Amino acid sequence: MTGTTQRQPEDGPRPESLADLLGGRRGAVDATLPPLAFGLGWVLGGLGGGVLAAVLTGTAVAGWRWRRGDRPRSVLVGLLAVCVAALIALRTGRAADFFLLQIAANTASALAWAVSILVRWPLLGVVVGTALGQRTRWRRDPALLRAYGRASWVWAATYVLRVAVFVPLWLYGQVVALTVARAALTWPVIAAALAGSWVVIRRSLPAGHPGLRHPVAGTEGVAARTE
Repeated sequence: MTGTTQRQPEDGPRPESLADLLGGRRGAVDATLPPLAFGLGWVLGGLGGGVLAAVLTGTAVAGWRWRRGDRPRSVLVGLLAVCVAALIALRTGRAADFFLLQIAANTASALAWAVSILVRWPLLGVVVGTALGQRTRWRRDPALLRAYGRASWVWAATYVLRVAVFVPLWLYGQVVALTVARAALTWPVIAAALAGSWVVIRRSLPAGHPGLRHPVAGTEGVAARTE
């Protein structure tokens, strides 16, 4: 019993920091490589060069992720997204449309996060609760539910920010600017959201709350909400 409780704090900081639970910065860096390759390929060889560079880079990233033990479904989804983006650009003949799928995904994500908060099923709580094996127990803790709801707005804001930046650049066909924005608004924004949402959670939880791993239900949860 003593040995188990002593090991938990060592394992706890990583998931409780949210970095691993929400994909972390490493996955975000992986996601920026195909768009960067597309932008470089487009500058050097036009639309065909950009598409070829993106697909080859996406395939290489998928192979690397597969080797390091990422889930096959996650690997395939990432590669499929690159291929679909490339097909859209080839279909329309407009290089900026390579980023159209990203704009649509961010728009949908912003809506999903906002709706999840309004219906009291904040996605941050869903993701973290699932990763910690809590299922829906975190929802029975009013203080934790409130903290997840507030912190989820941080993530919703990141998607709104991307849409606000991407859409004007896409409308004006600014491929290089879109490429730069894609990189600038991926891992730095995710790192900021991880840190920001963690700060919001910590400040939202009342003093004495046992933390993300230990939802408090019943009368203790009600008391925590009122503090």
